[in-house]
Amino acid sequence: MTTKHIKQNKQNKEASFNATNNATSYDVLIVGGGMVGASLAVALIPLNLKVGLIDVYEFGVAEQPSYDDRAIALSYGSSLIYKGMGLWDELASKTTPINKIHISDRGHFGAARLSAEQENVAALGYLAESRILGKLLYDSLNKSNIELIVPATVSNIEEVDDETGDHTSHLKVTLQQGEQTHYLKTKLLVGSDGTQSKVRELSGIGVNRSEYNQAALIANISTEKAHQNQAFERFTETGPIALLPLSDNRCSLVWTHDTSQGREQLDATLALDDEAFLKKLGDEFGYRLGRFTKVGKRSSYPLALVTSMQNTAARTVIIGNASHTMHPVAGQGLNLALRDIAVLAELICQYQSTDLGSEKLLKDYESLRKGDLKTTVRYTDSLVRLFSNDNFILGHARAGGLMTIDRIAPLRKWITRQSMGINYRQSRLARGLALRNSKEINLNPL
Repeated sequence: MTTKHIKQNKQNKEASFNATNNATSYDVLIVGGGMVGASLAVALIPLNLKVGLIDVYEFGVAEQPSYDDRAIALSYGSSLIYKGMGLWDELASKTTPINKIHISDRGHFGAARLSAEQENVAALGYLAESRILGKLLYDSLNKSNIELIVPATVSNIEEVDDETGDHTSHLKVTLQQGEQTHYLKTKLLVGSDGTQSKVRELSGIGVNRSEYNQAALIANISTEKAHQNQAFERFTETGPIALLPLSDNRCSLVWTHDTSQGREQLDATLALDDEAFLKKLGDEFGYRLGRFTKVGKRSSYPLALVTSMQNTAARTVIIGNASHTMHPVAGQGLNLALRDIAVLAELICQYQSTDLGSEKLLKDYESLRKGDLKTTVRYTDSLVRLFSNDNFILGHARAGGLMTIDRIAPLRKWITRQSMGINYRQSRLARGLALRNSKEINLNPL
């Protein structure tokens, strides 16, 4: 089957396919072209493999900045991963560093304070605008040999024996482009297609789902006082409120609302005029940054914990939200996904001269990611369930816990390193190093 490259906006490469009896072969096919899938594709560029990136939407990034530009929290560990991919030098100057994190519980004494200075690092993390990070990834892909297969959807996955007689196999992927059906084959399929992952469903991987009965209200806001590169996590009886520092003295707001009795409270907050909204936010959060002076466009989405029962199937790996969709309370979502990418990319590098979809690769991936995934999900979930209630006794226990974190250096260090995404075995990318071929990967955590 032939591949036709189409230019879009003088830069974009897309692959469209003419139906024939023969499927185009790939070393790696990635389904899902959001931040996670695009980041994996960029990570694989130096390996010179035949890689296809499939997405339901055409690729393109808005150029004009806006007050409402959505932001992504990148941990210190994620900055190292992008450094290893060769992107950080360009991205760093366009991010806002987080130098301190202040954690408190509304109505109770006690707070925990984390700082970059204590950890001897440039920043605990960074806020990057989605538009800017997306454009950087898009430009990198556009200059590479990665094939962008868009718009397209995957409708079937089937493991097929190779005709070489060497007892190996590949996956046949059925692709829909409009009314046309095409076939691709690959040694390794990666599902990065989100919480409702089609790859996960077609691969027969089950999920566990736990509802938080909460919704996140997100918006950009401005404050009377300068944020001074400090992030805030404020726990209330209805859920956490996070303020993350952005450029131009803006903050990215994530305000959790209780929806256990329905959406009335959430809808009422969304419907407030700007002045009333800012006053209500001030009443809930407090006035550490003075009055809230401006709010942009508001939106919301429901919150649930969705975790896959496994992360691999026949010649298939699922990563990012397809594997683990978490509460945004600790800003771990994309950062955990980037650690998925760092490990998977290193394994692909190791196995590229053998069999990319082998059982050994799949087992190594499960083993390497098990500890980080389990601990990060449990850590995030525990924060939500412990702090999202108004139990009097628990309130005092939480206050004591925050003071303990603040005063006991080893515990504070563990929490800080967890936030920074550096508590576990570090692949080359996660240490800020470029991929290289290696005969063996050390499976032991740091």
